[in-house]
Amino acid sequence: MLKKQSRYQDALAVVRGRLNNMEKRDVVMSFRVTPSEAKRINDRMKDAGVRRPGAFLRKMAVDGYIIRLDLEELREATRLMRITSNNVNQYAKKANETGSIYETDVKEIKKNQEGLWELLNGILERLSTIR
Repeated sequence: MLKKQSRYQDALAVVRGRLNNMEKRDVVMSFRVTPSEAKRINDRMKDAGVRRPGAFLRKMAVDGYIIRLDLEELREATRLMRITSNNVNQYAKKANETGSIYETDVKEIKKNQEGLWELLNGILERLSTIR
């Protein structure tokens, strides 16, 4: 005859992360960290209100997530900013030497700035969706 579990035992099993009382954590996983990494882990544990390293690391490994950013668009934005900055400097030098600047030069600067803003706004919008 099977013994009936109490609600307390059921709740305890859930808290311990077991799907049912028959499931046990038999697999041992270990790894090394540097002293500074250990301090960061302990600090994060305290921030999360977790006292046991095993529970914290298991929860992070199973339910945590990693954000990997594609920085190619940021590199492109940086490149465009350099080009625009160089152009503005050249136009400023020309304006200082001649006392005037061509309207086409101003339009080109505006066009470059608008393209850069569009690119940066797109990047910021996508970054804002990360939770």
